[in-house]
Amino acid sequence: MLPGFAPRLSHRFILEGKTITNKKAEIREIYTGRIIAAAEEVFALKGFKGATTQEIADRAGLPKANVHYYFKTKEILYNAVLEDVVVVWKKDADAFDQSKDPTVALTEYIKSKMFHSFTRPSGSKVWANEIIHGAPVLGDEKLGKFLNIWEKRKTIQIRRWIKHGKILPVDPHYLLFMIWATTQHYADFEHQISVLNGKKALSKDQQEQATKNVIGIILRGIGLESEV
Repeated sequence: MLPGFAPRLSHRFILEGKTITNKKAEIREIYTGRIIAAAEEVFALKGFKGATTQEIADRAGLPKANVHYYFKTKEILYNAVLEDVVVVWKKDADAFDQSKDPTVALTEYIKSKMFHSFTRPSGSKVWANEIIHGAPVLGDEKLGKFLNIWEKRKTIQIRRWIKHGKILPVDPHYLLFMIWATTQHYADFEHQISVLNGKKALSKDQQEQATKNVIGIILRGIGLESEV
C-alpha cells in the first residue's frame, strides 16, 4: 500500500463506527432517562434508605442488571436524580437572561417553576427530603457547587433591577427563597393541597389560577403589576 493511501473500506468502517457510537449513545440516553424517572418516583416515596434498586428497575420496566450497568450504586443513581432536578430548575431560571424586564423575567421564571411542580412533583420531593435531613447523601460541598454560582448571578441581576428603580428594594436572597418556597410548595405538599381540595388533585384550571395568583402576589410585593 502506498504511503498515505487510505482505502475506501477504511473510510466506510469509520462512518459505520460513528453510526454505532451514535446508536449506543441514543440507547444510553433512553435507558438512563427511564431509570432516572423511575428512581425519582421511588426515592420520593421511600427515601434514599428505603428505596431498593429492584423497585426502581421494576418501575422502569428493566432488568435490575440494566440499572447497575448504567448506575453502579444506588448512591450514584440518587445523585443523578438530584442533579437532574437541579438542571431543570436552572433551565427554568434562563428567564432571567432572556429579558431585562423584571416583570417578564420573574413571570416566566415563576410560571416554569409552577409548571414543573405540577408535572414533576417527585423530583422536588426528593430534593426537599434530602435538604430537610441536612443533605446526608449529597453533602454540603456538592450542594454549594449546585447552587452558589447560580444564585450569585441571579442576585446580581435583582440588585441591578433595584439600582435602576425597576423593583422595590428587597434582599435578593429572600426574594429567591420566597419564590422557591411558594412554587415548590405545590409539589412538596401536593397531598395536603389535594386534601384541602376535596381529596382531588388540582385541575388544569386550578393550576392556572394558582400560578396567576402566585405571580401576582410576588410581583406586587416588589412593586410590579402582573401581566397574566
